[in-house]
Amino acid sequence: MAFFGAYAVVGPNGLIALGDYKRQLVARERQYAQLDQRRTMLQNRVTLLDPRHANPDMVDELVRKELNVAHPDEVIVPLK
Repeated sequence: MAFFGAYAVVGPNGLIALGDYKRQLVARERQYAQLDQRRTMLQNRVTLLDPRHANPDMVDELVRKELNVAHPDEVIVPLK
C-alpha cells in the first residue's frame, strides 16, 4: 500500500509532476496564442489576395517584393 501511495506522489503522473504540467500548459497556451495571431494575419492576406476582388495595394506590394522592382524615387523600408 505504501508503494502505491509513494508512486501517487513521486511517480511520473504524481503530485510532484503536477507543477511541471502546469508550466507546460502555460507555455503551450502562449505558443497557441502566437499561432492564432499568425493565422489571423495570414487569413487577412489571403482575403486581400482573393482573385475575385484583390486589393490593388496588396497585389502591388507582392509583385514588387517578388520581382524586386521599384521606381528610382521610391524608398523601400525592409520590415525584417
